[in-house]
Amino acid sequence: MEDEKFNSSIQINNMRADMSFVARILDGIRKVILYDSKQKQPLILKLNEGFIFNLARKALLEQKYSFLVSVTGESASGKTTLVNNAVKACLKSNQNIYTVIRCDDYYKDASQELKEAGNYENLFATGFSFDTPDAIDLGLMREHLVALKNGQEISSPEYDFITCESKLNSVPKKPARLILNEGLYVLDKSLLDIVDVKIFVFSPFQVIKDRWFARAISRGKTGKAAEMQFNDVNQTAYRYIRPAMNTADIIINGLTTQEYIEEIAEMLIDSISSVIKKG
Repeated sequence: MEDEKFNSSIQINNMRADMSFVARILDGIRKVILYDSKQKQPLILKLNEGFIFNLARKALLEQKYSFLVSVTGESASGKTTLVNNAVKACLKSNQNIYTVIRCDDYYKDASQELKEAGNYENLFATGFSFDTPDAIDLGLMREHLVALKNGQEISSPEYDFITCESKLNSVPKKPARLILNEGLYVLDKSLLDIVDVKIFVFSPFQVIKDRWFARAISRGKTGKAAEMQFNDVNQTAYRYIRPAMNTADIIINGLTTQEYIEEIAEMLIDSISSVIKKG
């Protein structure tokens, strides 16, 4: 009986210590959020604090768990910029704990269709779309994400936006504590059950349009071909992408500068790391 009381006392003390640890992580995150909220162009537009609490507790209880953070938003909203600068912050903080999987690498090979059409304008005239879930091999991406979460190394494909060629098994990716998955369809319903953190990047329509046309030039699309694709981009975003904002855990401002994204990411990493070091 005495042993049972002793063991019960230890469990209670451990639970209290665990909750204190989580509370300190939350306190650090709140301070960063408060700092961000006072800026003229804050990075975080919406955040579910209950979700953050559960995530911090999960990080504590399952210390070998790999967290899948999926970042979506409309085409040219700022998804890649967010992920790239978060990675810079990890490197600056000596936190080499991540791997990045980009949805764009999982486009299905359409090089033959482009050759047969002769150019992008003719290709789009056939009804071909790069902006629906069917254009991307979500099954393969899911398979790779699950493997990474299970501690297995994978080789992701590589996609050429000029020729529309997909080169399978091209880029080795190692499992990591943090798996960053970014792209149009990373919050597709076929993937939601494996995602730990759902992030939506929001930018106003005109900003997206200006960015999109500037990027289209680098991908070999100009004139009528670019206009045809952007019309499709806007229509498919309304149907497939924008609804993801309603289920996101965090909504990010796509208008902030790269430097500020890196600054906030670094502040979050440092605040969490300091709690972990103190124990």
